Amino acid sequence: MTTAAIIVAAGRGTRAGGDLPKQWQDLAGEPVLSHTIRAFAGQVDRLVLVIHPDDRTRAAGFGLPMVEGAATRAGSVRNALDWLEGQGVTKVLIHDGARPLVSGAVIGAVLQALDRATGAAPALPVTDALWRGGDTVDGTAPRDGLWRAQTPQGFRFDAILAAHRAHPGDAADDVEVARWAGHTVAIVPGDEDNLKLTYAQDFTRAARLLKGRDMDIRLGNGYDVHAFTTGDHVWLCGVRVPHARALLGHSDADVGMHALTDAIYGALAEGDIGVHFPPSDPQWKGAESHIFLRHAMSRVTARGYSVANCDVTLVCERPKIGPHQAEMRAALAAIMGLDMDRISVKATTSERLGFTGREEGIAALATCALVRA
Repeated sequence: MTTAAIIVAAGRGTRAGGDLPKQWQDLAGEPVLSHTIRAFAGQVDRLVLVIHPDDRTRAAGFGLPMVEGAATRAGSVRNALDWLEGQGVTKVLIHDGARPLVSGAVIGAVLQALDRATGAAPALPVTDALWRGGDTVDGTAPRDGLWRAQTPQGFRFDAILAAHRAHPGDAADDVEVARWAGHTVAIVPGDEDNLKLTYAQDFTRAARLLKGRDMDIRLGNGYDVHAFTTGDHVWLCGVRVPHARALLGHSDADVGMHALTDAIYGALAEGDIGVHFPPSDPQWKGAESHIFLRHAMSRVTARGYSVANCDVTLVCERPKIGPHQAEMRAALAAIMGLDMDRISVKATTSERLGFTGREEGIAALATCALVRA
């Protein structure tokens, strides 16, 4: 089977205001139509764009087959269906170019419904009270069984082609054409975000929704262990803590900072400390761990992310971490260039179990959340 989508973008959309038809106006830095086309990428086998003759040069940049629209929407769709005839299409979706936020889930639901019905379309039940009137309320209307129609509206190709060719005039949508021809149209769940841009204020809402979709959130975990050796202090989260023993390591063995650094690298999918600072390289012998953490933070900035928050847990019987928590958070905040309220440092014991319980060393776990909007 071959699936196709017709994106109808031949209208002038004057109610939206602006110097351009709404499908060509800017939305989050791109024409509305760019977002709409992208929504169907990988969802169908074939895509055709219905355009106004004046927009041919502008639309050529999409590299898609183009069909000129007609005086009515139904006529525009019919032109596209005629163009697709003979290309082996079995299912066709017909979508408004001014609905740029349609989800893959909605598109998939319509296509799947066509396995059991001649037509299918997404819709949302009417939940608001309905009134009749002009400047005043003249009456009410029942809302039971009423739906708010959306697109894409999908059909078995041969059926909708024949229906459009036989239909005597224009229609509100393709479901109307299909039902006029006697076909059953299944309703699949719509999406509140699948709004049709009609008025200027709709662009503001769509931009806000797109910003939320484009947010990239990444989580990374880090874990590190260092054994005790002879000494009189340990470095933990950038703080020199007096203790009867020291931690053994190639660098300064700051187990907390190492775990946090690895959590950041992990969130970026850029390996771990050993990848960036190989222990086989003698230049890192005894290095201060803030070097590693600063490098990880430079990678965060270079990739366009920011740290939402991070959390470090130190696992040890001794030394006691509580008296040093605030200082550790302040030290990490200074190294990372963050406010302290984005950094947590806490500790727990292992109830005298395992190597930490036997005071053979200290373990640390860290989690870091990165955000790119």
